[in-house]
Amino acid sequence: MANMFDQVKQAMQMRKEAKRMQAEIEKITCEYANGGISVVVRGDFTVTAVRVAPEALTEVLAGKPDRFETMLVNVVNGALKSVKQKTQEHMAKLMKGSDLASMLGGG
Repeated sequence: MANMFDQVKQAMQMRKEAKRMQAEIEKITCEYANGGISVVVRGDFTVTAVRVAPEALTEVLAGKPDRFETMLVNVVNGALKSVKQKTQEHMAKLMKGSDLASMLGGG
């Protein structure tokens, strides 16, 4: 019976530690810019800002909206790729120094 209580306690600790890590990840932001377009993404992969400089709109005004759309997609994907790499690096650091790694049999 005591073993079951220990498992529940351990599960609650793991959940608390996972929530703490998630909060840390959500603080991470990455900005990626190209061609007058800038996108900011948080560690939870939420886009928080999109900025378009007037020079980026010249393609649209020139009757080439597809070029602008391609640039926008590339910038969004670049921001997502950057934040993914940054969050993975941060998670690795957090896992090394956390109780969660030892609870999961690592560390």
